[in-house]
Amino acid sequence: MTHILAIDQGTTSSRAIIFDSDMKIVATAQEEFTQHFPKSGWVEHDPDDLWSTTAGTCRAALERAGLTGADIAAIGITNQRETTVVWDKTTGKPVHNAIVWQDRRTSDFCREMREAGHEEMFTAKTGLLLDPYFSGTKLRWILENVDGARARAEAGELLFGTVDSFLIWKLTGGARHVTDATNAARTLLYDIHKGRWSTSICEALDIPRAMLPEVLDCAADFGMARADLFGREIPILGVAGDQQAATVGQACFEPGMLKSTYGTGCFALLNTGDAPVKSENRLLTTIAYQLDGKPTYALEGSIFVAGAVVQWLRDGLKIIREASETQPLAEKADDGQDVILVPAFVGLGAPYWNADCRGALYGLTRGSGPEEFAKAALESVGYQTRDLLEAMTADWDGAGDNVLRVDGGMTASDWTMQFLSDIIGAQVDRPEVLETTALGAAWLAGMRAGVYPDQEGFAKSWALERRFEPGMDEATRSGKYGAWKKAVEATLSV
Repeated sequence: MTHILAIDQGTTSSRAIIFDSDMKIVATAQEEFTQHFPKSGWVEHDPDDLWSTTAGTCRAALERAGLTGADIAAIGITNQRETTVVWDKTTGKPVHNAIVWQDRRTSDFCREMREAGHEEMFTAKTGLLLDPYFSGTKLRWILENVDGARARAEAGELLFGTVDSFLIWKLTGGARHVTDATNAARTLLYDIHKGRWSTSICEALDIPRAMLPEVLDCAADFGMARADLFGREIPILGVAGDQQAATVGQACFEPGMLKSTYGTGCFALLNTGDAPVKSENRLLTTIAYQLDGKPTYALEGSIFVAGAVVQWLRDGLKIIREASETQPLAEKADDGQDVILVPAFVGLGAPYWNADCRGALYGLTRGSGPEEFAKAALESVGYQTRDLLEAMTADWDGAGDNVLRVDGGMTASDWTMQFLSDIIGAQVDRPEVLETTALGAAWLAGMRAGVYPDQEGFAKSWALERRFEPGMDEATRSGKYGAWKKAVEATLSV
């Protein structure tokens, strides 16, 4: 049993990746599922889709690898964070669709709480802001709006969890209701300083404590996957939210190390060591990972729309059929046009945290077309990343001097990564293994199982595939970023 099965349950698809004893990928299976948009600003998933695609891709990956459950030493799980599921404790049936991290339905409630002066208490305990992004207000919405949900929750009949908790409950046949510290830290309900659910916050949001899962380290005994799924019981030994798993997968174990993941959104994490750093620039203070009962903290900046902007080009504007077509279009764009896209399709994340503004295009001419739109879309990711790094530099001395390690689907685009390096004026390192989120989950499980090395050994295995160096002159860089800032200001003022 020298292989590890990593489950990577994401926002648009579920994947299963099998790693061998050398942490090399043996097989992968992926399946997309339906996104539901019942109202403007609302985003939902059917929890049964999350489970069925997860189980299906696990079986498919094993088949493609020519392996069985007998070859798997452990399972690691990484997941879309903040997405909220509530299900029946006995039957496992969800009482409502999962409310996705992108969902903005609790914007008014969050605004009311902020105006009433409650945000300081939430931030002091959780490191987060009062924003619809996080799970707590989503959970409250379900209890308030689903018939009978509150009464059933108070009677101990319902369970809450982020996606990891729901999958573990399903994998173990309802035997375990658990989560890890990184996912707990994203709920708006968890005191990251004391390492426990906050009674005062649960009372403020009227959340019954009995609904909440037990919180474990990222490498821990989360339960045994059912024998009927894989032919034998397999221990689940590693769990981390997707961005924290990517931080682990990038071996960002030292204070000052910085990574940015480009998936549906973009998420930059800066390791700040064993001390949480309070942000003065509306970044999040969070847990990067927790091992042996000891949390390592991070500053995080969250961008809601990164890879999703390419999906918009494909599914909304229909100017591309495949994501890979975006770079060739951008390369053909008219350099004389300075089209700027502010992709605030579901509001803007850090450091602006405006849930109500919406996307806008600036600088259009009669000659603007698919090429300019594609270029503006890719450039928007670089601009937003610089916003995060500027805030991190202001919060933590030396943050802006660090190499940026990148991963995620968009990093396959050399054009996008070169522009990123140009606009931030810093070195961008792309690793050999781009599946760093799944690798992080696999390492946590494999390390716990005794298959993989410790932190030091794992860090030594990190390998560079390509380094991007900034080539843009400072005048051009400042001019382009200044135009972006004006575009954002105009978007926020509407």
